[in-house]
Amino acid sequence: MPQVIFLPHERFCPEGLVVEAEPGISILELAHQHHIEMESACGGVCACTTCHCIVREGFDSLNEADELEEDYLDKAWGLEAQSRLACQAIVGEEDLTIEIPKYSLNHAAEAPH
Repeated sequence: MPQVIFLPHERFCPEGLVVEAEPGISILELAHQHHIEMESACGGVCACTTCHCIVREGFDSLNEADELEEDYLDKAWGLEAQSRLACQAIVGEEDLTIEIPKYSLNHAAEAPH
Protein backbone atom coordinates (compact mmCIF):
# COMPACT_ATOMS: atom_id res chain seq x y z
CA MET A 1 0.00 0.00 0.00
CA PRO A 2 1.29 3.47 -0.78
CA GLN A 3 2.17 5.88 2.00
CA VAL A 4 0.68 9.35 1.93
CA ILE A 5 2.47 12.10 3.80
CA PHE A 6 0.35 15.11 4.70
CA LEU A 7 2.76 17.96 5.38
CA PRO A 8 2.10 20.09 8.49
CA HIS A 9 -0.68 22.64 8.10
CA GLU A 10 -1.34 25.12 10.87
CA ARG A 11 -5.11 24.50 11.00
CA PHE A 12 -5.84 21.04 9.60
CA CYS A 13 -2.79 18.98 10.55
CA PRO A 14 -0.31 20.90 12.73
CA GLU A 15 2.07 17.96 13.21
CA GLY A 16 1.72 16.48 9.74
CA LEU A 17 0.69 12.86 9.30
CA VAL A 18 1.86 9.73 7.48
CA VAL A 19 -0.82 7.18 6.58
CA GLU A 20 -1.21 4.13 4.38
CA ALA A 21 -3.78 4.34 1.62
CA GLU A 22 -5.73 1.86 -0.42
CA PRO A 23 -5.27 2.66 -4.11
CA GLY A 24 -8.50 4.07 -5.54
CA ILE A 25 -9.35 6.42 -2.67
CA SER A 26 -9.40 10.17 -3.19
CA ILE A 27 -6.96 12.32 -1.26
CA LEU A 28 -9.93 14.13 0.29
CA GLU A 29 -11.55 10.91 1.52
CA LEU A 30 -8.22 9.72 2.90
CA ALA A 31 -7.66 13.01 4.72
CA HIS A 32 -11.14 12.91 6.27
CA GLN A 33 -10.70 9.26 7.33
CA HIS A 34 -7.67 10.38 9.34
CA HIS A 35 -9.34 13.44 10.88
CA ILE A 36 -7.64 15.97 8.62
CA GLU A 37 -10.68 18.15 8.02
CA MET A 38 -9.70 19.67 4.69
CA GLU A 39 -12.37 21.97 3.41
CA SER A 40 -14.78 20.77 0.75
CA ALA A 41 -17.59 23.28 0.47
CA CYS A 42 -19.19 21.36 -2.41
CA GLY A 43 -19.07 18.03 -0.60
CA GLY A 44 -16.34 16.66 -2.84
CA VAL A 45 -18.18 16.75 -6.17
CA CYS A 46 -15.75 18.96 -8.14
CA ALA A 47 -17.83 22.12 -7.88
CA CYS A 48 -15.41 24.44 -6.03
CA THR A 49 -11.73 24.85 -5.17
CA THR A 50 -11.77 24.51 -1.39
CA CYS A 51 -10.01 21.12 -1.37
CA HIS A 52 -7.13 22.38 -3.50
CA CYS A 53 -3.89 20.63 -2.60
CA ILE A 54 -0.38 20.51 -4.00
CA VAL A 55 1.16 17.11 -4.69
CA ARG A 56 4.82 17.58 -3.78
CA GLU A 57 5.80 13.96 -4.57
CA GLY A 58 4.04 11.26 -6.58
CA PHE A 59 2.02 13.59 -8.84
CA ASP A 60 2.41 11.38 -11.93
CA SER A 61 0.96 8.35 -10.13
CA LEU A 62 -2.45 10.04 -9.75
CA ASN A 63 -5.27 9.78 -12.26
CA GLU A 64 -5.28 12.58 -14.82
CA ALA A 65 -7.30 15.72 -14.10
CA ASP A 66 -10.28 16.14 -16.38
CA GLU A 67 -11.32 19.41 -18.01
CA LEU A 68 -13.81 20.34 -15.26
CA GLU A 69 -11.19 19.93 -12.53
CA GLU A 70 -8.69 21.97 -14.55
CA ASP A 71 -11.28 24.73 -15.00
CA TYR A 72 -11.81 24.93 -11.24
CA LEU A 73 -8.10 24.74 -10.50
CA ASP A 74 -7.61 27.87 -12.58
CA LYS A 75 -9.57 29.69 -9.85
CA ALA A 76 -7.67 28.23 -6.87
CA TRP A 77 -5.52 30.36 -4.58
CA GLY A 78 -1.81 29.56 -4.92
CA LEU A 79 -2.14 27.40 -8.02
CA GLU A 80 1.01 25.45 -8.95
CA ALA A 81 1.86 23.01 -11.72
CA GLN A 82 1.29 20.10 -9.32
CA SER A 83 -2.02 21.36 -7.94
CA ARG A 84 -5.04 19.06 -7.78
CA LEU A 85 -8.47 19.08 -6.21
CA ALA A 86 -8.23 16.52 -3.42
CA CYS A 87 -11.76 15.28 -4.18
CA GLN A 88 -10.70 14.33 -7.72
CA ALA A 89 -7.12 13.11 -7.14
CA ILE A 90 -7.21 9.33 -6.80
CA VAL A 91 -4.35 7.53 -5.04
CA GLY A 92 -2.46 5.12 -7.29
CA GLU A 93 0.35 2.72 -6.44
CA GLU A 94 3.09 5.22 -5.48
CA ASP A 95 3.78 7.15 -2.29
CA LEU A 96 2.52 10.74 -2.17
CA THR A 97 3.45 13.90 -0.33
CA ILE A 98 0.56 16.34 -0.01
CA GLU A 99 0.63 20.00 0.96
CA ILE A 100 -2.58 21.78 1.91
CA PRO A 101 -2.22 25.44 0.92
CA LYS A 102 -2.36 28.06 3.63
CA TYR A 103 -5.43 29.73 2.14
CA SER A 104 -8.59 28.56 0.43
CA LEU A 105 -11.24 30.47 -1.49
CA ASN A 106 -14.18 29.29 0.58
CA HIS A 107 -16.82 31.98 0.33
CA ALA A 108 -19.23 29.89 2.40
CA ALA A 109 -16.84 29.98 5.37
CA GLU A 110 -16.10 33.69 5.28
CA ALA A 111 -17.43 35.97 7.98
CA PRO A 112 -20.56 37.97 7.13
CA HIS A 113 -19.94 41.49 5.85
